[in-house]
Amino acid sequence: MYQQYFGMQEMPFSLAPDTQFFFCHHGHQEALNVLMVALECGEGFIKITGEVGTGKTLLCRELLNRLSGKYHTAYIPNPFLSPVGLRKALAEELDINPHGLADHDLLKAINQRLLDLYQQGRPVLVCLDEAQALPDQTMETLRLLSNLETEKRKLLQIVLFGQPELDEKLARTRNRQLRQRIVHSYRLQPLDSERVMNYLDHRLRVAGYNGEPLFRRDAADCLYRISGGIPRLINILGNKALLLAFGKGLRQVDASLIRAAAEDTDGVSPVSWFGEQILHIGFALGMLLLALGAWMLWGTSL
Repeated sequence: MYQQYFGMQEMPFSLAPDTQFFFCHHGHQEALNVLMVALECGEGFIKITGEVGTGKTLLCRELLNRLSGKYHTAYIPNPFLSPVGLRKALAEELDINPHGLADHDLLKAINQRLLDLYQQGRPVLVCLDEAQALPDQTMETLRLLSNLETEKRKLLQIVLFGQPELDEKLARTRNRQLRQRIVHSYRLQPLDSERVMNYLDHRLRVAGYNGEPLFRRDAADCLYRISGGIPRLINILGNKALLLAFGKGLRQVDASLIRAAAEDTDGVSPVSWFGEQILHIGFALGMLLLALGAWMLWGTSL
């Protein structure tokens, strides 16, 4: 509803993993670097973890886009599958029809397809999203699939994208063989306060907005404190704040609109005006005590 009001071509804070809106900040760039270097090595598993909403799926889609044409890529968004289900899902991603094939024949067909792609100079990359949902037996199947190789190179490279629970699952004794095969890993972190402002500006520009700053500095700071720097929460709150601004006929979002949006959102803790003042006063007192301590130390040294 507010797109025309603010002069945008599309919604800036959609929750869909649209790579057009990919914000390549320091953390995501480091993760991409790790992925690209690991893929060049051509062996082992790669693991990317992060809290809910930190942008793992969007990072995965961005990686797949960048490798398009160079790799034959397979994307499995829901790995909560039985061992047979995983093999069938992989077969379909490799353009194999698994229906009617016995398990042994299916594995042979996968191996032959991987060899054919290898001879064509197209390495195969498998990305599993929400990898923390992998059952233990399916994890073992995944490990065995990674054994498919030539004398020189693995026929299958696998990237696991998952929440921190994936690390807990891999820490189990029964999964130690797979854990030892993870050659590279990276942990995505939330955005810091400065990058929240850059993130907002980036998504607004991509959406077609080119006016004066739409989110005031106090709004971005409040948004950071409430969301904890989690991009998904920033999107939810940013969208609601724009709706509120549109409803009130405002041309800018301030902290009060962010707090109002937070009150209508599960999973976040609104920061009251009084609470913000306490934070500011506490910071000022801390700086004063620090300055007083430095002055006393300097006076004693004299």
